Amino acid sequence: MATKRGRKFLNTPGPTHVPDRVMNAMHQPTLDLSDPEFLDVSMSCFLDMKKVFNTEGEIFLYSSNGHGAWEAALTNVFSPGDKILVPETGNFSNAWANMAKALMLEVETLPGNWRRAIDIEALEEHLKKDTKKEIKGILIIHTETATGITNDLPAIRSAIDSADHPGLLIVDTVAAAGTVDYRMDEWGIDVTVGASQKGLMMPPGIGIVAAGEKALSATKETTMPRLYWDWKTRLEAEHYRKFCGTAPQLMVFGMREALNMLFEEGLENVFERHRVLAAATHAAVEVWGQAGTLSLNAVEPKERSNGVTTILTSDGIDAGQFRDICRDEMMVGLGGGLGDLNGKAFRIGHMGDINAPMLYAALSAVESTLGYLNIKYASGGVTAAIEYITNVKKNETGPFSF
Repeated sequence: MATKRGRKFLNTPGPTHVPDRVMNAMHQPTLDLSDPEFLDVSMSCFLDMKKVFNTEGEIFLYSSNGHGAWEAALTNVFSPGDKILVPETGNFSNAWANMAKALMLEVETLPGNWRRAIDIEALEEHLKKDTKKEIKGILIIHTETATGITNDLPAIRSAIDSADHPGLLIVDTVAAAGTVDYRMDEWGIDVTVGASQKGLMMPPGIGIVAAGEKALSATKETTMPRLYWDWKTRLEAEHYRKFCGTAPQLMVFGMREALNMLFEEGLENVFERHRVLAAATHAAVEVWGQAGTLSLNAVEPKERSNGVTTILTSDGIDAGQFRDICRDEMMVGLGGGLGDLNGKAFRIGHMGDINAPMLYAALSAVESTLGYLNIKYASGGVTAAIEYITNVKKNETGPFSF
């Protein structure tokens, strides 16, 4: 293998690039479990995650990935045999539904289009037909990582209210947190699921759940077997209970630094940075796609994610090979197609600790790989992205840095 110089670029939609400040914060000795230094840092993370989610509810942190946080949410508010509704949004809605089935929940699926957001009218009509109110919860993926589509949570809340339905609204915001506005309490979300390794700029390893008053009330009645995930145990007075034993101290120190970085930049500025980088990526793909070989999976511009762009490839193009070459020859890691898009798409992640030059590197690697593999494309995609960001910079009125 040829010797590689320079650094690798990580443009998968999770895990994402971990900033030096976060890694340095984690590079320290572990402490006694009751050391005041750790207790203070830990409690500040619980409190500040409320600011990220805009909630007065309870925050729970788990030594897990997002799938662990999924299970924590399900086991604390449902009992075996409960019926839940999962609108199909892509690979991750299906995976969450499969987890629910494994936990002995009865799952109803609202069929969806992997190129569009959730059909709000169809959701409302489905809930209206549930005249006996048997559906106990509605599971929503905020940003579907596989498709690059973000769903309209206020509209979903309005549909549930219009149907006069009492089901719990449970939202996975793993791929959206830190990239787009999120208002848990204002939007009537009962449970939020998150994870550390995407827009929150940390390594994988911390699953995050926020529970509102309605969900905390429901957990008192559920009969789902659980111990590690149990909210009731984690709300007991002793601090070690919050982690059901030994805390992931170094991850918590990293979380503290990541939260510091988000608040220093300002959440509104964070969201705007992600919006601009996403739009620049979309501009590049639209130019490349003029040759007919590539296209944006998300057909409706307002539904496109701020954090990840899914790019469909035409028949005859091996998307897996494309991704391998981009990683091994160009040293840029991209996401692959998942579920129904396996082998038919690749994904560019532009979330977390990323700026315009880092995005330009990823887009340049994609354009170079297209040429290297003799895939037809219209040249100028990278230029379109640069021009988009340049025009934003010329007209900006706020303290944004791209």
